[in-house]
Amino acid sequence: MQHFVCPTCGETHAGPSFCFGAEYPDFYFSIPLAERDERIEINKDLCVVDESHFFIRGRIEIPIIGHDEPFCWNVWTSLSKENFVRVNELWHEIGREQEPPYFGWLQTVLPGYPNTLSIKTTVHTQPVGTIPKVRIIEEAHPLLIEQEHGVTMERALQIVHGLFHSDN
Repeated sequence: MQHFVCPTCGETHAGPSFCFGAEYPDFYFSIPLAERDERIEINKDLCVVDESHFFIRGRIEIPIIGHDEPFCWNVWTSLSKENFVRVNELWHEIGREQEPPYFGWLQTVLPGYPNTLSIKTTVHTQPVGTIPKVRIIEEAHPLLIEQEHGVTMERALQIVHGLFHSDN
C-alpha cells in the first residue's frame, strides 16, 4: 500500500509507514533548553544526561497479523551505568548479540497506549549495525499484549491515524 485515505480527515496520505519513533528520550526534555548542550551527550543511539542518566535507542516490533513487516516503534530506554558501560565496550564487537538482555525503563511516550513512560523493558543487543530490540515486560500492559500477540491491520492503521491527527 503506497497511500491510504485517512478515516479521520478523509485526505490521502503517503504510506502508511509502520515505523515511528522518538528522536530523544523523554528525560531529555526535563533539562532546560539553555542547559542541554552542557548537560547532555547524545548521538542517534546513545544518550547521557548529567553523567548519571543513561539511555539507549532500540526498537519495539509489533507483529501485524497476516503481514510480513511489523509495526515498529523506535524508542529510548534507560540503562544502569554498569550496563551502559558494557554496551559501549561491546558496541563494535562481532558477537555482541550473545550478551544477555539489559533491564531498562521505557523513556518514550507512545501515543495510542496508556502511560508508557517508565514501564519495564529488556534491551536485546543485535549484530553490529542493527538497532537493539526492546521487549516490554510490564505485566498486563496493552503494549506488552500487542507485542506478544500482534495487531490487526486495522489496529496498525488506527495508530498511524492517531499519529497524523494527534490534536484530535
